[in-house]
Amino acid sequence: MKYVNVLTDIVGRAIAWLTFAMVLVTVTVVVLRYGFDTGAVRMQESVTYMHALVFMLGIPFALRHGAHVRVDLFYSRVGERRRAIIDLCGHLLLLVPVAAYIFVSSLDYVAASWRVREASAEVGGIPGVFLLKTLIPAMAALLFLQGIAESLQLLAAFRNRSRG
Repeated sequence: MKYVNVLTDIVGRAIAWLTFAMVLVTVTVVVLRYGFDTGAVRMQESVTYMHALVFMLGIPFALRHGAHVRVDLFYSRVGERRRAIIDLCGHLLLLVPVAAYIFVSSLDYVAASWRVREASAEVGGIPGVFLLKTLIPAMAALLFLQGIAESLQLLAAFRNRSRG
């Protein structure tokens, strides 16, 4: 549980820096296009890759730090114990199974992309679409692990409250 949290934090903090890199690359692309009438396909595509990294690998980080979206119909009206029960049920009945499904169902899709070393359809684009697609099972695996870790933390909190 502790190691999953550490891994999630390391990945989350590392990819957070990509948002700054995305801004710099985007500004550079705009300056090149409008200032020098020059295109930079790889740079433009790199923004897409960074964007995908930030979102796909940031999902477990958001879960860990409670920054994910909740349907707040009941959640805000109940006490801390019921919130924990809602979270635990959500993790075990929805999040973990969906993450497992995404992982398993994406493997053939990603493997097919790796077999042909799928590249960009754009001339001069990044020849690594297969790497981009690898983010799907990577995100699912990290989200699955973080969902289990969150569930175990909630269960431990329940045990501690019932003893104390």
